[in-house]
Amino acid sequence: MVDSTTFLSSQQQRVSNPSEDDEVPSAPNPAQISELLSKTIADAHARTCLVSTEQIQESFRKPQDLSRLIYYKNMAHEQLWLECAQKLTTVIQQIIEFAKMVPGFMKLSQDDQIVLLKAGSFELAVLRMSRYLDLQQNFVLYGDALLPQDAFYTTDTAEMKLVSCVFELARSVAELKLTETELALYSAAVLLSPDRPGLKGLAEITRLSQAVIRALRSELERNHVTPIKGDVTVCDAILAKIPQLREISLLHMDALAKFKRSQPHLEFPALHKELFSVDS
Repeated sequence: MVDSTTFLSSQQQRVSNPSEDDEVPSAPNPAQISELLSKTIADAHARTCLVSTEQIQESFRKPQDLSRLIYYKNMAHEQLWLECAQKLTTVIQQIIEFAKMVPGFMKLSQDDQIVLLKAGSFELAVLRMSRYLDLQQNFVLYGDALLPQDAFYTTDTAEMKLVSCVFELARSVAELKLTETELALYSAAVLLSPDRPGLKGLAEITRLSQAVIRALRSELERNHVTPIKGDVTVCDAILAKIPQLREISLLHMDALAKFKRSQPHLEFPALHKELFSVDS
């Protein structure tokens, strides 16, 4: 069993409701709620992104360091897995902090918080990866190195499929040119999916999810007036990607389980082991 106190530390900051004055002129309308939600979630995203958009763009302009590319391409299979697991864990630590700042998340039961994080953290990591893709050169900013997709290829077919699907989905999100606020709301909508198996407080999670999707839709309608193709809006397109995110998450668990069976002696980071437990 996962010790629920390990990664959701006891110092959980509760998201407090604004104090209500004795004389409240009127209840906020849905548009005001959406705007407030957008600002709060965008702020949570900005505070938990390790690298700003400006820094990423600056890295894209630097010439590629071929020695870093050769280093990763020559890396042993086991070492590449551990390296990626460490990088993923660092991102997920920030995703957990992001979740804690999403309004209403900390008021859910701790069990439900854990279900949502275990199910959604890899999916949110893929969404965050879309920020690090240079669509012109077809590279990803990985740490301090600009790497092509094939730098992560191995001889294992399950791993190859995982890498291809992760890049494909992250690229398709990057091509939509979402603002940071839109990406933040999209991440919150994926996090608060009420159909994750094992959730108890469905009514509250559904209410939060619907409020976030309303705010996301409003933000997208304001910024992306023209449909992508025919009458398909950007909002339709990103919501349609949610099942693909689920599939990629399953591919990750399958590839990880297979790798761990072949290398049972390797030690993964503690948080990685808790979130991605593949007990046979």
